[in-house]
Amino acid sequence: MRILQLLNHTRRLNGHVHAAVDLACAQSKLGHQVAIASGGGDFDELLAANNVETMLVSHERRPAELVKSVATLYRSARRWRAEVVHAHMMTSAVLAWPVCKLLGIPLVTTVHNEFEKSAILMGLGTRVITVSAAVGESMQKRGIDKSRIRVVLNGTIGAARFAGKDRAPRSLQSPSIIFVGGQHPRKGLPDLFAAFDLLYKSHPAARLYVLGDGPHREEYMAQVNSLGCAQAVTFMGAQDDPFPFLLGADIFVLPSHADPAPLVLSEAREAGCAIVATNVDGIPELLEHGKAGILVPSRNPAALAQALGSLIENAETLTEWRSKSQFNLDYLTIERVARRTLDIYEEASRQIHGRA
Repeated sequence: MRILQLLNHTRRLNGHVHAAVDLACAQSKLGHQVAIASGGGDFDELLAANNVETMLVSHERRPAELVKSVATLYRSARRWRAEVVHAHMMTSAVLAWPVCKLLGIPLVTTVHNEFEKSAILMGLGTRVITVSAAVGESMQKRGIDKSRIRVVLNGTIGAARFAGKDRAPRSLQSPSIIFVGGQHPRKGLPDLFAAFDLLYKSHPAARLYVLGDGPHREEYMAQVNSLGCAQAVTFMGAQDDPFPFLLGADIFVLPSHADPAPLVLSEAREAGCAIVATNVDGIPELLEHGKAGILVPSRNPAALAQALGSLIENAETLTEWRSKSQFNLDYLTIERVARRTLDIYEEASRQIHGRA
């Protein structure tokens, strides 16, 4: 099959970009012809190494520019003989819809960030992929018919992004707790800092490592500096490859208020961390509904501190939850994601072309 993936750019440190790049490379490995049309970015070299073609299509949100981008995408898709277009963001879906109508090919969309109001635009797809069942239910409530929604839970194991990377664990002071993610309000970092401050009072040997960047980093650093645990918290900034840090950590923590299906949970489970995360959106699905990690209520620092403390206080409990993180781990492979997505392309194609 000739598959044209469409997204706003291919720059690192963006979850939807990582998911799209992983998928494109996996589909190419399975023998399909794959191209990515975007504004370009850091991953273009990796894509080329995995036989994924790249095309430049601007996603700038100005009316005149959007019209030009539709024309560019139409010419590119027609010349390349795309059989399906897979759009990963809202602007991508808007650009792709008229092109797919004109070419008579299916448009498949993936809802990565359903908490954004504009996510309803992903309903333009012949089929709408949601990255967790929770996101699928949310999109149904927003008016997308259930018959067009297909759930493909995120997975990263075996992704081309990690091929040939250093897998030596980083040395972290134990007992170590690590957070990896963007420093945005929906990630719940203030809750984590409040919880860690509670934990630190009874477990002064504990250490918290915060990986990632975002618009609220300075604000969060100021919050931590006002707490008694400040000396035990290390902000490590954005890391190109957080996996060695996950390998060196005892516990991975994710205190999100909203999180459709965070890729980092797949990575933390592969690294063998004990996991504590909030019971919101797609997080329970990625943790086998509590079989592969401890689930706690969102926005509850006391409950979060208690769960972290239960792991730090008892070495056997920590070892047990590290082992539990491996439960049904094979389900989180990128090959499973790629094969299921290919099935959805075929289904969408049959609908467009009137085949049973």
